[in-house]
Formats: sequence, structure tokens, C-alpha cells
Amino acid sequence: MPALSLPTSAELDALKKFDTPTVCNALEVLRPSRRGYGYTTEPLVCCFPELGPMVGFARTATIRSMHPKEGDPAEIKEQRLAYYSSIEEGPRPSIVVLQDIDPMPGYGSFWGEVQSNVHKGLGALGTITNGCVRDIPDCAPGFQFMAATIKPSHAFVHVVEIGVEVTVCGMIVKPFDLIHADRHGAVVIPYDLAAKVPEAAALVARKERLVIEASRKPGFSVAELRKAFAAQQDIH
Repeated sequence: MPALSLPTSAELDALKKFDTPTVCNALEVLRPSRRGYGYTTEPLVCCFPELGPMVGFARTATIRSMHPKEGDPAEIKEQRLAYYSSIEEGPRPSIVVLQDIDPMPGYGSFWGEVQSNVHKGLGALGTITNGCVRDIPDCAPGFQFMAATIKPSHAFVHVVEIGVEVTVCGMIVKPFDLIHADRHGAVVIPYDLAAKVPEAAALVARKERLVIEASRKPGFSVAELRKAFAAQQDIH
């Protein structure tokens, strides 16, 4: 578990009011270096955009699907149960971040009707993966799929490592990281900034509003744009 205090339920609820680009904007204000990392940089298919943003604590693992898992069947069964225990344990709600480490990620799907229901029952809101998903119409209601692709088969999919640092679509994630995700992608929110995001987001919105409102007025010109940019500097 992380040494820092977990964000509160109220803070998580406040974060759900914003889309992920707005959260990224706020993090850039709070910690300028975050402009260049901490978010997905490769495409993701958001299967249920109508669900809106999900905010939760990461559970991580790596998977493969191109070849069967080798080893003692009893040990394989115990590892599978250990994986599910890792989903159940720790802060909730959770978001399951799975890195497919095969040479061809998404050869087979870990996610479908059964896994979505099992993971939802264990407190997960959804998944983010560079692999694939399937059973879109039949997955657990309210469970979000964010994946690189959609495919029909699970092939030989299996968990390789549990609770490790993963990289999914350019975003590095550690176990229990706080994640915000929606149809645009996902971003990791440092615990110490979670409570500050709403105020920073409001600041960005006030600055942006000056330019947007100016651009919608009749007779808008570069001269008016220059004035709007200048006015932004006075907003703190």
C-alpha cells in the first residue's frame, strides 16, 4: 500500500465531475512537468462512453494469450486465485490495468462477459488494457472496457505477473495509483494533487472562457484575440 494518505470518497466524487482532458489541464497547472507524461499516448477504444468518467485505484498485472501457460495445473490455479485476491484487496473502487506483453498484444481477450462480472463483484469499475476485449453487449452493466482493440476469442489468455508496474498505451501505472479515465483516455493523478484538481480546473476554465467568448462575438479578429490573451494573465 502507498505511504501517502488515500484521497477521500468526496475527493473521488469531485474528480468524476470533470472529463480527463480537464484533469490533464489541471495537473499541468499544479505540476507543470506533468504536461509530458502520466497519461495515455496511444489510442484506446472506450466501449461505453455514456458511463462517463471513472475514478479509481489501480490493480495491475501482465497477461499473455498467444501460447498456453505452462506449469503444474495446481500452481496455475493458485496463481489465478492470487490474481483475484489482488483485485479484492486494497482501496476501492478499483480500475484494472492489464498490460498485454505478447509480441502481438490483443491476440486473445482476457475481458468478456464472465471476467467483467467477476471483477465488478470484486469492486472494480472497469479495465484499461493495451490488449483486447470482447462480449461487448453481454458484459456486466456499468463496467467500463477501455482497450486497444476488440477481438472475438480469448485464445490462451492467462495472467503472468500480479501487482507490478505496467505500461499501457504509453501510461506507466503502479499498483494503487489513482486513475481518471473517460472516452479520451486515462491519466494518473498523484495523491497529493487529487484534492487540488477541482480548483485548478476552475482556474483553467476561467482563462479559456475569455478566449472562447471573444471568438464567438461578431467582428472577432486577431486584435480581439490579443486582448483576450492579455486578459488571461490577470486571472489567478
